[in-house]
Amino acid sequence: MKVHLHRETWKLRHPFRFTGRAIDHCDIVVVELREGSIIGRGEAKGVHYLDDTAEHVHAQIDSVAERLERGLTREELQKLLPPGGARNALDCALWDLEAKRSGRRVWELLGISPKPITTPCTVGIEDSPQAMAAVASRTHASILKIKLDHHMPLERVRAIRDARPDATLVVDANQGWTLAQLKEAAPGLAALGVSMIEQPLPRGADECLEGFDSPVPLCADESCQHLGDLPAVSRRYDMINIKLDKAGGLTHALQLREAGREAGLGTMAGCMVATSLAMAPAFILAQSCSLADLDGPLFLKYDRLDGSLYRNGLLEPPSRHLWG
Repeated sequence: MKVHLHRETWKLRHPFRFTGRAIDHCDIVVVELREGSIIGRGEAKGVHYLDDTAEHVHAQIDSVAERLERGLTREELQKLLPPGGARNALDCALWDLEAKRSGRRVWELLGISPKPITTPCTVGIEDSPQAMAAVASRTHASILKIKLDHHMPLERVRAIRDARPDATLVVDANQGWTLAQLKEAAPGLAALGVSMIEQPLPRGADECLEGFDSPVPLCADESCQHLGDLPAVSRRYDMINIKLDKAGGLTHALQLREAGREAGLGTMAGCMVATSLAMAPAFILAQSCSLADLDGPLFLKYDRLDGSLYRNGLLEPPSRHLWG
C-alpha cells in the first residue's frame, strides 16, 4: 500500500457565523491509499475546539504512514489512533478501498438499501432577526437548523417561524448558553414549535442538565465525541449528534449509533463544513439515524467533481466516482 497525503483549502460562498466564531474557508486533509490501480480516499477537517486542526490531522497521519504501508485493517486502525480527524480520514479511505477491491458499494458491504435523506438547511447567525428570516425564506428545505447565541434567541427564531411557518425548526447554541439562559429560552422555543435544542451548554459544564426537564428535547454535539462519552451523555441529553471527525471514522460512528439507540437516545448524523467526500460516508451513517444534518458542501463556493446531489433538502446517494 502507498500513502498519499495533502492539505486543501476551500472557500465559503459567504462568511458563516455561529457562537463565538466566524469562518470564510475550511482547511481539510485528504488521504489516498493506493493498492495497484485501486485508490481509496478519505477526508477530514478535525475538531477545532479540541485543537484537532488540519495541521494536527496531517501530522498524525504522517506519523503512522510507514505502518499503513505495511498493511492495516480498519479494526487495527481503531487501536492505532485515537478518535479524531486523522483516524476518520484513514478509516473512510479504508472503507473506500475495500469497496473498490470487492466491486461493491459500501452500503452493499453493510447490507443497506440506500435512500435519499432529508437534511436541514443551516441558518447562520446574522446581524438581525430579520436578516436570518430572509435567509430562511430563500430556501425550500423542509427542516431549518438555526444557529443561536445568547443575543435575542427568541426574536431570531420567531422571525424565522413567521417567514417559514411550514418548516421544522431545530436550533444549535454551540455551547453558548448558561443553564439560566436555557431555562429562560426553552419554553418560548417550545411555543414556537422548535423540535430540538443542540448543545446549549459548554462541554464539561453540563452536569447540571442531569434532572433538568426540558420542554424541548436536548441533543449533545460537543459533549458526545465517542463511545467514552456516552454514559454521561445518556443522563443529560435526549439525542446525540454523531460526526465522523469526532468519532474517528465510519467504523466507530456506526458503533456509537447502535450504542446510543440501546441507551434510548435519538441519533443524528452531523458534519463539519467540508466537501462531498466527507459527506459520502456520513450518508451511510445517516441511513438509520432519526435525523441527518449533512449540508456541509452547500456552504462552499465550489465542491468536488462528482459531488453530492442536493434537491431542495434531499441528499442523494454518492456516486461511485466520489467514494464507496
